[in-house]
Amino acid sequence: MEALIAVSVARLQKEDYTEAQRAAALGVIFGVDNQLVRDGTYLLAEVDGLLVGCGAWSQRNNRFGSDNVPGKDDGMLNPANDAARIRGFFIHPDWSRRGIGSAILRECEVRAVAAGYRRAELTATLTGIALYLAHNYTIDSRYEIPMAGGVPLPVAPMSKSLIP
Repeated sequence: MEALIAVSVARLQKEDYTEAQRAAALGVIFGVDNQLVRDGTYLLAEVDGLLVGCGAWSQRNNRFGSDNVPGKDDGMLNPANDAARIRGFFIHPDWSRRGIGSAILRECEVRAVAAGYRRAELTATLTGIALYLAHNYTIDSRYEIPMAGGVPLPVAPMSKSLIP
């Protein structure tokens, strides 16, 4: 997954983020959270044995980031009060705009509902906003994540009701 994330960030996010922003975020904000792998909530898309996409839903407090994100909090959420987290979506550039991200997102939402969640929240990259808007997420705000060297990473928290 780390190799997929690196190529996705390098090619798909270059129109939205500077080289300095992408470099500072890679491995910290953009990277694998292995707790989600252990939880079995990270979903992978493969074509002929090639990993072409990944994304996760989570019952953990963390809103974004890899194992290395500062302040990582793996505490459990309560579906009665909290929203499930949608996390870590990356698509291989050669496979973008083919519905892979949408398919992973729909499956994440189905699994979150099955676990009792009624809402989903995520922190979208500028590159990912269009995908989430297309699936009826709304932008709740915008802010910048401060990274090493004082480099800011603009993001947009988004949310959606999972129950019609």
